[in-house]
Amino acid sequence: MAFYYNGFSLVLLNLGVLVFLSSCMGAHSGNFFQDFDLTWGGNRAKIFDRGQLLSLSLDKVSGSGFQSKKEYLFGRIDMQLKLVAGNSAGTVTAYYLSSQGPTHDEIDFEFLGNVTGQPYILHTNVYAQGKGGREQQFYLWFDPTKNFHSYSIIWTAQHIVFLVDNTPIRLFKNAESLGVPYPKNQPMRIYSSLWNADDWATRGGLVKTDWTKAPFTAYYRNFNAQTSTNGKFSNGAWQNEELDAYSRRRLRWVQKNFMIYNYCTDYKRFPQGLPPECRQ
Repeated sequence: MAFYYNGFSLVLLNLGVLVFLSSCMGAHSGNFFQDFDLTWGGNRAKIFDRGQLLSLSLDKVSGSGFQSKKEYLFGRIDMQLKLVAGNSAGTVTAYYLSSQGPTHDEIDFEFLGNVTGQPYILHTNVYAQGKGGREQQFYLWFDPTKNFHSYSIIWTAQHIVFLVDNTPIRLFKNAESLGVPYPKNQPMRIYSSLWNADDWATRGGLVKTDWTKAPFTAYYRNFNAQTSTNGKFSNGAWQNEELDAYSRRRLRWVQKNFMIYNYCTDYKRFPQGLPPECRQ
């Protein structure tokens, strides 16, 4: 499968509202030593280059992970990742926001590895009050193992936008008016982990991890958080903005050409009717 569209790689463009900075927001350019804790995996998780680069590794004994020191309530979170190269089948690199507890909220990027030469699957999901099941999956229009690429989450009281290299791939709107829970009250930390999921990740578990290729390593850099100082946007400007016309076209382009699963079109899964937020 080709990773390019009409023979050229995409150029990062100004997306209008998606790079809008409200005066009530604070931008923080991160240092991994200052902003994150290595939480598991021993020396498989490493911070180096004076805090500017982080790596997670997976071997047959264990994976590894980290989490942010701070919690966030609304804002924009950016991270650049370079994913496990080569035969990554069975591995999952997860990068997400989450609160804790049985009624937790969560906003997920998960990168499902594949056999050499086959594209990664980018799995997205949104949990609210402990309920998920809102999956959309995509192929990417580039090889995410060759270079670093940006993966971003914009989270407001009105909507959640998932972006890849500043291109919106998914918009999840607040549908509380339809009785759908929405994550807006629980602060969340940033988490990431690299782990073995060969019981389900690649072709439903048919392809197992090739441990002769271990250790598997993913890299992180250029963390940035743009958040409000009080957990809310005091002037309301940024959170009420919708995607501009160009961003809506980019979103449609991605969903037409690279989306491979959308729970909102899975009538077999929901024979009694699609979830109410899908009406939007």
